[in-house]
Amino acid sequence: MTSVRVADTRAELAALLATARERCGAPGGADAAQVGLVPTMGALHEGHASLIRLARQRVGDGPVVVSVFVNPLQFGAGEDLDRYPRTLDADLEVCSAAGADLVFAPAVDEVYPSWPVPPQVTVAAGPVAELLEGRTRPGHFGGVLTVVAKLLGLVRPDIAVFGEKDYQQLVLIRQMVADLCLGVEVVGAPTRRDPDGLAMSSRNRYLSLAEREQALTLSRALRAAQERASYGVPAARWAAMSVLRAEPGVEPDYLALTTTGLDELPDYPEPGTEGRVLVAARVGTTRLIDNLPIHFTDDVVGTTFEGDS
Repeated sequence: MTSVRVADTRAELAALLATARERCGAPGGADAAQVGLVPTMGALHEGHASLIRLARQRVGDGPVVVSVFVNPLQFGAGEDLDRYPRTLDADLEVCSAAGADLVFAPAVDEVYPSWPVPPQVTVAAGPVAELLEGRTRPGHFGGVLTVVAKLLGLVRPDIAVFGEKDYQQLVLIRQMVADLCLGVEVVGAPTRRDPDGLAMSSRNRYLSLAEREQALTLSRALRAAQERASYGVPAARWAAMSVLRAEPGVEPDYLALTTTGLDELPDYPEPGTEGRVLVAARVGTTRLIDNLPIHFTDDVVGTTFEGDS
């Protein structure tokens, strides 16, 4: 297990990063070490640990920084900001075991000095942010992109690793980095799942045992869509919604089949098309999201399926 250093302030982060860079290679030189960043909101689990390990693999001996910050700017009215789990001591153990070097765990006013007054300059997330999660959580992605931009500016990483479970977030971060020329490689890591298929999430701890069983409906619905993809988008959507509607404890918010860039798909995509199927639903008082890749093969695309009628 490695030893992890903790920075509570920007100044501490800068000092620890400078030391780490000097130890690993001359800054700016041909032998300069790469820096990896894994932004999180804490309450870390094996899914987060897999992101840290991936960052470690990508940067070699270079420093890996994990941020632990519950970002108030991405929570709307009535959301779970106050009860979002804060488990820093346990998070540090996860970071250390997974190979992180530094943890940046700032207070809110260290990230937003004017807080509780919001910052005057924020990132406009664009039209993709108004779809899916954005319809239910207006302003959410502006808050996400603003804090990610700040973290990229503070750490100046070469790579930043994000999980694919928050797929819309990943798409938007990649777009921001490209549009604003931020000079960092954004790496997406596959969703980690428990043995029963439930996508790992910090919010899973809110679920009772019965609710956890109901939550498995989300991944079953996504797999149903995958299995019917060869019949086209309407059939895949019908199959997934049939699974969701069969579980009375699950209240679907949306079920969407899109391109990998979250654009609309035609009903019968060209054979070989890659897409994404995404779902959000409330189980008890907990709102969960999940997604899977979906592939449109060339065997029976366009064939009538009973769910089309």
